Amino acid sequence: MVEAPRLLGKHLHERGKLHLDEAFVDATFASAQKGGFAAGPTKRSKGTKIVAITSGDGLPLAITVESASPAEGKLMEAVLAGCFLDELPERLIGDTAYDTDALDEQMSEYGIEMISPNRANRKRKMQDGRPLRRYRCRWKVECTFAWMQNYRRLVTRWEYHGENFLGFVQLGCPLMLLRHL
Repeated sequence: MVEAPRLLGKHLHERGKLHLDEAFVDATFASAQKGGFAAGPTKRSKGTKIVAITSGDGLPLAITVESASPAEGKLMEAVLAGCFLDELPERLIGDTAYDTDALDEQMSEYGIEMISPNRANRKRKMQDGRPLRRYRCRWKVECTFAWMQNYRRLVTRWEYHGENFLGFVQLGCPLMLLRHL
């Protein structure tokens, strides 16, 4: 684990600039031009998913890089393992890809409330309107991915090994955190 994001995250949290009452989760796609490990096939091309959890302030809390093939909900264990802070957020807000009973149970073991809109084919509705009001602020995780697009090395994966690409992604996170010091 890289220590720079951990130290910066801890410092920002102590100064009150990093709030953990709610966080947002989403994934983005980076095409892998040379293929390699952790580059899975999709409809577009072979590539890698960058899964990130961001704070309510739009700052990255946890990040991981996985193959593009598996569903986003199945990658939550890996992204929580890559958290920059010792504490986890109280609520995680995601899109409909995170609406599964298994993920809700898994997050409740961590003490996290998972908020996501119901899928269209869901038989039993799980969310009422009150927690879903927070879903409107999910644009903050999209801003984090837009900030990542400023670093050319993160737009397209040129590395053969997934660990090398993860290192570049983790190098971009402290640069985003430094902007808010």
